[in-house]
Amino acid sequence: MENKKKLGEAELEIMQVVWNAQPPVTSNYILKHLPATRRWALSTLMTSLSRLCDKGFLTCGRETGVNLYAPAVSEGDFKTREGKSFLERLYGNSLQNMVATLYSGRAIHDSDVAELRKFLDELEEENR
Repeated sequence: MENKKKLGEAELEIMQVVWNAQPPVTSNYILKHLPATRRWALSTLMTSLSRLCDKGFLTCGRETGVNLYAPAVSEGDFKTREGKSFLERLYGNSLQNMVATLYSGRAIHDSDVAELRKFLDELEEENR
């Protein structure tokens, strides 16, 4: 993914609504489906949608006379890029360091480690 721009917390909330919808969607659809944890005014949402288009995360079409928004970046591509960046910046690109830090800080438990081990075993089996 070429886009190196970051998403703010509010922008991520908007993108999650769009990713979870059947795009394209209207601003009213997005407004209705945003989490209730933040009070959104339509004007604030429109500014954020414009910024997301400028950053290359959304496209905006007006074929029907109404702004229709669709993701320009898939959720999977975004998560992959952000996950790699997070791992590189905080843990020196070491998954082992990340898991060890989370485990020693009690952010993950034995059951999480067992689930991760099972997942890795399944991946290894698939690649044989």
